[in-house]
Amino acid sequence: MSTDVVHGEEELFARTSHLFATASEVFCAAKDLNTFAATKPHQPVSMPRLRKLYPPGALMNPSTAQHLRTVSQRREAEVRITADDLNETIIIDRRFAILAGDLRDGRRSYGVVTAPAVVQNVLSLFDAAWRPATDLAVFDAQYAELRSLAPRVLELLASGCKDETAARTLGLGVRTYRRRVAELMSALGAESRFQAGMRARDLGLI
Repeated sequence: MSTDVVHGEEELFARTSHLFATASEVFCAAKDLNTFAATKPHQPVSMPRLRKLYPPGALMNPSTAQHLRTVSQRREAEVRITADDLNETIIIDRRFAILAGDLRDGRRSYGVVTAPAVVQNVLSLFDAAWRPATDLAVFDAQYAELRSLAPRVLELLASGCKDETAARTLGLGVRTYRRRVAELMSALGAESRFQAGMRARDLGLI
């Protein structure tokens, strides 16, 4: 069978841990650190070449941001940030792909793909998202101020106060405050302030 569906992290780990233990190359696209948490307990024989792709919103969480910075400092490891929609997936040695599915009743489903043609298609999608993405260090430098302001801006948005009041609280001009809110919405992949608040809660930011 070219594609198997497994349910929950325990079954995923049981089915794929041996692949990670011997992998020489792992590519990962995810929205946060929780989607593929089951892949972490493996004990690799050697450190594989690693590419990790995340959305800007992942960096709003300090622990996630620090983890990704640590990973990016490893030899043979690269981390990039993309504002494009991500197909959450892991590709192992260009031979296997794990596709994250829906979360139902507290358990996520995963598709484990072995068909070469399908794996190649998944790899092509990953490459298309990877090429224009921004290196983590460059993104860090560009958005350092936004990240430092993000928790307070989110709190002010949640409080429902007017932009003028929020800007005054942060010591910013109203126009600057509104620009920061727009940047934060973009980082969280939100189309409205309400949606930004919901995604911030999902990420544990507020």
